[in-house]
Amino acid sequence: MANELEREVARRRTFAIISHPDAGKTTLTEKLLLYGGAIHLAGSVKAKRARRHATSDWMELEKERGISVTSSVLQFVYRDHAVNLLDTPGHQDFSEDTYRTLSAADAAVMLIDAAKGVEPQTKKLFKVCRMRGIPIFTFVNKLDRYGREPLELMNELEQVLGIRSYPMNWPIGMGPEFRGVYDRQARVVHVFSAEGSHGESEVAERSVSIDSDEIKSVLTETELAKLHEDIELLDIGGDQFTREKSDAGQLTPMFFGSAMTNFGVRPFLDAFLDLAPAPTARPTTAGPREPTNPKFAGFVFKIQANMDPAHRDRIAFMRVVSGRYVKGMNAFHSRLGKEVRLAKPSQFMAAERTSIEDAWPGDVIGLFDPGQYRIGDSLAEGNQEVLFEGVPRFSPEFFAVVRSKDPLRRKQMEKGLEQLSEEGTVQIFQQLSMGMKDPIVGVVGALQFEVLQYRLEHEYGAKIALDRLPFSHARWVVGPNFDPRSFDWEGNRQTVQDRDGLPLVLFRDDWALQHAEEKHPDLKFVSEAPLLRQSASAATGS
Repeated sequence: MANELEREVARRRTFAIISHPDAGKTTLTEKLLLYGGAIHLAGSVKAKRARRHATSDWMELEKERGISVTSSVLQFVYRDHAVNLLDTPGHQDFSEDTYRTLSAADAAVMLIDAAKGVEPQTKKLFKVCRMRGIPIFTFVNKLDRYGREPLELMNELEQVLGIRSYPMNWPIGMGPEFRGVYDRQARVVHVFSAEGSHGESEVAERSVSIDSDEIKSVLTETELAKLHEDIELLDIGGDQFTREKSDAGQLTPMFFGSAMTNFGVRPFLDAFLDLAPAPTARPTTAGPREPTNPKFAGFVFKIQANMDPAHRDRIAFMRVVSGRYVKGMNAFHSRLGKEVRLAKPSQFMAAERTSIEDAWPGDVIGLFDPGQYRIGDSLAEGNQEVLFEGVPRFSPEFFAVVRSKDPLRRKQMEKGLEQLSEEGTVQIFQQLSMGMKDPIVGVVGALQFEVLQYRLEHEYGAKIALDRLPFSHARWVVGPNFDPRSFDWEGNRQTVQDRDGLPLVLFRDDWALQHAEEKHPDLKFVSEAPLLRQSASAATGS
């Protein structure tokens, strides 16, 4: 068992792709699946003439808008590696879903548009990766168009993000003259041929040693001279590559290519799987949990309702951290303080599921959820409590009162709101003494209101009206003698309750929050919910 566990851990790679919107993340995801043999024809979002949508986008809204608004899990086998690719939303309004997904990844691929360089959303997501200390691999995309010089992009990574880079390969040409990439380790030039396939199938590729006479037949004298000059400059003035720096997230291995034409995708995938770390230990309240610990443990980082609209089901996405998961096994649920059966496990290709018998550390599996899971829940084999750290819950910045347009569909609205809040799509707050009458929803990004309306109507048959509120901050209240009624009289704020009954104050602006902090020094206003809903033993341990 020990040898089998070590072998399965060693062959797994679990990573997420992070980028600014429109850098080509969904397209790169599709091309990795194409080379991994998971799909035979890439349905890029750009291929509108074929009326196809991206494989990783499963929600109807995503297919209509051509954007990713939910994280999806994509799994495939390539060169005997079991790859778990966590596809995340690029739009900033869905960043909290991306942040949570990064808690389940062992590495991140940072996708950069060659023309635009480092963009605002990339900076935010990079900081999260840096905070977690996970290795970051950089793929510079869209070399099939004219963009900025590679050396300029390397300098920007250091100046803007504070990370040094080591180009594992180097582009030959740019735009229509983009011929291929040079592998610095193998000293081989990969020359690509488009063959008019619009990137729908694997690209024809020829590999030629830079030291062979054959190189003069594939590159012009000018191209070869420029390549030698660039490589000499990198060898003399660039960083030395070490696995230690890469694994610690201190140096980013850098790759160049075009996801749209498939140029450079296979060389990147090959190198990435060699360099990316296998599953690593995860922090718990009792210390790190090693993947080779023979006892199964995992945590829920995402919940998704209605992936199959015909069955109105809910799936809890769980990252396996240690040991071996076996179908139908029991595990101790830390928040509920009891054993639960981990039923109907499946693996994913977006909305397509495959039933599985077992899973190993690094794998992400879907568990049938009858309503017993929440984001951040920890599960462990045996009657032992394991509490994983690091799945964040974010303070919303936009608020609205929700009203049902049809009083007869109010129950459907309430059920939908409850399920979507458990997913983490929205947070629901009750106005004091009003229960679920005219609840308030809070979201991190305004576009989430549109998703909320769309999903309540199409998945639950409930049409709603949203009355926006003038608040911009939500803070949980910690401290004695808090009286919401007298507190609210001071204006610019409103006290509500979260789903656990904890008091929460909505503030109009920074000034209102600062005023409350100065006037009530005995109270703490915190942006993350206090952990008061763990099991009894967990509460005493914290």
